[in-house]
Amino acid sequence: MATPDADSRALVDEARTPGSRPTAPPSHLTEPSIPARSKKQNIHVSLAVLEAARKDGEQLLRDLRTSPAGLTQADAEERGHTAGPNEVAQERRQGWFLRLLKITRNPLVILLTTLSAVSFLTGDARAGSVMAMMVALSVGLRFWQEARADAAAEKLKAMIHVTATVVRDGEAREVPLRELVPGDIVRLAAGDMIPGDVRLLLSKDLFVSQGSLTGESLPVEKFHDPETNEEALPTELKNICFMGTSVESGTATAVVVTTGVQTYFGSMARSITGERVQTSFDQGLNRFTWLMMELMAVMVPLVFLINGFTKHDWKGAFFFALAVAVGLTPEMLPMIVSVCLSNGALVMSRKKVIVKRLNSIQNFGGMDVLCTDKTGTLTEDRVVLMRHCNVAGRETDDVLLDGYLISYFQTGLKNLLDRAILNSSDFHAKAVVGKYKKLDEIPFDFTRRMMSVLVESPEGKALLLTKGAPEEVFLHCSQFELDGKLSTMDADQVAGLKQEYDSLSNDGFRVLAVATKDLSGRQICAKDDERGLILRGYVAFLDPPKDTAARALAALHSHGVAVKILTGDNPLISRKVCKDVGLSADPMLLGGDVEKMSDAELGEAAKNAVLFARMSPAHKQRVIRILRGTGHVVGFMGDGINDAPALRAADVGISVDTATDIAKESADLILLEKDLTVLEGGVIEGRKVFANIVKYIRMGASSNFGNMFSVLGASAFLPFLPMAPIQVLTNNLLYDFSQVPIPADAVDEEQVTRPRPWNIGEIKRFILFVGPISSIFDYATFFVMLYIFNCWDPSRAPLFQTGWFVESLMTQTLIIHVIRTNKIPFLQSRASWPLTATTLSIMAFGMWLPYSPLASALGFTHLPPMYWPILLFILLGYVSLTQVIKVWLLRKRWI
Repeated sequence: MATPDADSRALVDEARTPGSRPTAPPSHLTEPSIPARSKKQNIHVSLAVLEAARKDGEQLLRDLRTSPAGLTQADAEERGHTAGPNEVAQERRQGWFLRLLKITRNPLVILLTTLSAVSFLTGDARAGSVMAMMVALSVGLRFWQEARADAAAEKLKAMIHVTATVVRDGEAREVPLRELVPGDIVRLAAGDMIPGDVRLLLSKDLFVSQGSLTGESLPVEKFHDPETNEEALPTELKNICFMGTSVESGTATAVVVTTGVQTYFGSMARSITGERVQTSFDQGLNRFTWLMMELMAVMVPLVFLINGFTKHDWKGAFFFALAVAVGLTPEMLPMIVSVCLSNGALVMSRKKVIVKRLNSIQNFGGMDVLCTDKTGTLTEDRVVLMRHCNVAGRETDDVLLDGYLISYFQTGLKNLLDRAILNSSDFHAKAVVGKYKKLDEIPFDFTRRMMSVLVESPEGKALLLTKGAPEEVFLHCSQFELDGKLSTMDADQVAGLKQEYDSLSNDGFRVLAVATKDLSGRQICAKDDERGLILRGYVAFLDPPKDTAARALAALHSHGVAVKILTGDNPLISRKVCKDVGLSADPMLLGGDVEKMSDAELGEAAKNAVLFARMSPAHKQRVIRILRGTGHVVGFMGDGINDAPALRAADVGISVDTATDIAKESADLILLEKDLTVLEGGVIEGRKVFANIVKYIRMGASSNFGNMFSVLGASAFLPFLPMAPIQVLTNNLLYDFSQVPIPADAVDEEQVTRPRPWNIGEIKRFILFVGPISSIFDYATFFVMLYIFNCWDPSRAPLFQTGWFVESLMTQTLIIHVIRTNKIPFLQSRASWPLTATTLSIMAFGMWLPYSPLASALGFTHLPPMYWPILLFILLGYVSLTQVIKVWLLRKRWI
């Protein structure tokens, strides 16, 4: 059984089988769902629940074919097979076929597969085989990496278990929540999660927290009498408790009416788990892909037509154009992206971050706005007693003693404030409390908003001790005590007392008033005795800021991430917390302000606002959508079911392992600690991932753009093909292998200090200025081969093709070391050893090919000795000019 003091949101978690989804319960147990009269759209409550609310308890048990002694184990197992596991809708884990299908739907994979098929159909098996190898390498590696990351996320879900107290075969036992079925009899106590949609049969002082469904902070009282209000909203049904809520205080016995997806909670979950909004990472990657496709759509037909008309060999022109199409395709992009993201996921898992969706890693790094709640993120998510003062604000142990006795002697569930008083380390009450004797008590209820205990003092007096909300206690007081003197609570005095109370509230304290009354001679008390009280003072509590919060916020700020607090809490308390951790709370936006603003007004206000208080789930979602619309990459951190829409609206949704299942299903990343310091490491890792992806994109895009000019020019004036189709494919395959270590490459520190969102404009500028540089040196190679080595003669075409093949491979492979850094390559910044080793290996292999046994099969011939010093000069010139242009673009801030 979950512990009574557990956070109700954490109690929603349960172990579940990934991807399973219960079938409909039997017709006699569950009717079809009908729309509930609810303020939430697309949320339904079962007709069976509505009918159960209005039936007599005995009749309901007969209809559900159960009894107060519960179901037999055999009957429960039979119903379990029919109703399915008691778990809400969640995103199904994709099977291997669906995952493979999703990966192969990538435009680049489709194009490469099509070209490979065409090559086989037209008789060029060698080219088709090379292209098929590229497809298999890209798809296979991405499939394996994504499956591994998904398995890690599933292991996390299996860590969490919750049980319920169920009566079966006449005995109470603990049963896993997923095994509950309609007709089960359950017993509820303070701190328990409601295990399904249940109808109360017996109840005593039962208060249920429905905040996970409604967002309301105060518990609501539930009764076991039949519902008589025909117009009641689902959450207003007095005898129905819904799955996903929890017991705040009291006890009850109930019968389970619906489970799993048939519950109100499950209906809400189904409305949430829809298609995700496409993130900035997905959008940027798609834009780049289509940019390359557009270049190919122009380039390939031109190459085909030019070579066909000038060489009069249309078959040769076709295969050359086909090879050029493959060469222009950044076919390794899906693999490079997947490996980068997977490596990032493995590193982040060691930093207490589980990655559920690989694409979210880059968004994590590109995030420039983080929206989060304050509780548990900025604060410790625990209440500490900070002040115990008289009505003038001066510290006094007398008030603390009164408060301690009330918390100690009350028999109801001791809430966070009671435990904070009892755990106070600066007080000697534990030695004093034994001298007092409890006589009676008046339990807390949410109408009076206070509670009282009647105790006998060491002097034999009967004292009524009361604590509660100050505004309510004031109404029950006729006098107040200050320095041993009593004064009347007239209007002027009350105004002054409220000023002191407001002063504490403005400092961010949660305040309770403490009052007393002499009831000497009495042994029992009633609510009517809570009149004519004497106000003694206040006890004030605070959810203290985390020691790491200010440092974590400063670190995020230094890395270009602005933190905005979106909370449903009191604005005064929220303002105090923000101040304590170094966040500016001005200007502050309240939920009511957001409601009245147009999208344009909210967009302008959200730019400067840091604190958003009294926010409903819909307000949070709208703020995130507006921030994204203004060009920000937005992260949202939440852990409740009502946070799920906002988690899905964000570029990257972040949750914690103690969150509700729906929050975790909606999130992209799951933190093993609810702490901003954990986020910092993840942000840096995300930026490293992005930096390495951009290296490949810049390399591939600029190289392809330069090759376009080189191939078009060579096709126009040469009497033969500038490179044989098999040579083009071999060049491309070797170049692809040289790029494989990029995901593990080192990243310069300055490249991870600021967010780097996708910017297709920067990529285009890089292509336009850096791409043509390769063409300059390609044409220089053409000049050398034609005029120094006399390759105008078609019989010397293999020499020309070999010379350009080697130069093209060497320049493409070497230039990654210039593009990978904003510094001077090799001197100020060095690549990782795998990338360096691969570069040297591919360059050496390219130099060896013309002299290898493979030379004749690939159409190569020996290169003259004079070629190599000329090539060295070309390489030095290419690297130097590219570095100059890169530095110029950086100074212009164009890249």
